[in-house]
Amino acid sequence: MAVAHGCILASIPTTRITKMPHAILNKEYKMKAPYKLNQGQSRIFHELPSGLNMEVIYQKGLRHEKRDKLWNPPPLVFVHGSFHAAWCWAEHWLPFFSQNGFDSYALSLLGQGESDAPEGSVAGTLQTHAADIADFIKKQTKLSPVLIGHSFGGLIVQYYIANEYSDLAGAVLVCSVPPTGNSGLVWRYLFSKPVAAFKVTMSLAAKAFQTSLPLCKETFFSKKMDDNLVLRYQELMTESSRMPLFDLRKLNASLPVASTGNPSTRVLVMGAADDFIVDAKGLEETASFYGVKPECVEGVAHDMMLDSSWEKGAQLILSWIKGLDGKDFA
Repeated sequence: MAVAHGCILASIPTTRITKMPHAILNKEYKMKAPYKLNQGQSRIFHELPSGLNMEVIYQKGLRHEKRDKLWNPPPLVFVHGSFHAAWCWAEHWLPFFSQNGFDSYALSLLGQGESDAPEGSVAGTLQTHAADIADFIKKQTKLSPVLIGHSFGGLIVQYYIANEYSDLAGAVLVCSVPPTGNSGLVWRYLFSKPVAAFKVTMSLAAKAFQTSLPLCKETFFSKKMDDNLVLRYQELMTESSRMPLFDLRKLNASLPVASTGNPSTRVLVMGAADDFIVDAKGLEETASFYGVKPECVEGVAHDMMLDSSWEKGAQLILSWIKGLDGKDFA
């Protein structure tokens, strides 16, 4: 196999992926419905110390002569949550941030997407997932990156911050599970929204979102989301997670992630007004933990990076990153 950026390239050239018969793809890819990359994207594999390979979808930032003389954008590293993989960032946000000059890397955690699966019944722990991300950042990024995590991926990012694996230019928590885990969310739903609690349990714990299009849409997307798109993402989500991201019982016993947030890392806490999973109190809890004001994006649901108004969240992150050093360049 060839090597690129210190990573192993997929055995099939990226440019040929969309042209090959589905039967052949099944022999080469772990997902029965592999994600077809957008123009300018590469699928590479980072070899971890364990010898397992982690899928990375990479898109190089487009350089702007005037802007780049004044500012060297930090690389962006994206971490997905449960039932997702690197593809969820590659659909809209990687092209968006590439256009704005950012080298962008979307990771598939072990046991998810096209990444290798570890031994055992679950993909890992907060510690092992954070260590895998740290290994990638140490070996593959030249500048301190902005680490961006969604849902349970946001909890992994919080653990990363608390344990100071490496310097970050900043961290973004997108519809993140709070530092204390999801137990508070579950209990609030049980007492205040029992019907919603039942739907969330059926959708996620029983994985009913995989077979019910209406439930998948209600769980992850806005009402105005096109059903054909939801169906496509439903298939990708179903194929993405070959094993649970965590053992949730052990996970909750190890929380909160830290007694206090790490003051050396700038953090953006953002949520979605129409989030069916993480409620407003959950968003406020996370923001309070880091001593920041929560940003709630209107008109989007839990999967704001895939939702019909995905650009709202992307624009908010872009503005925040540009403000990290007090600069704002077009």
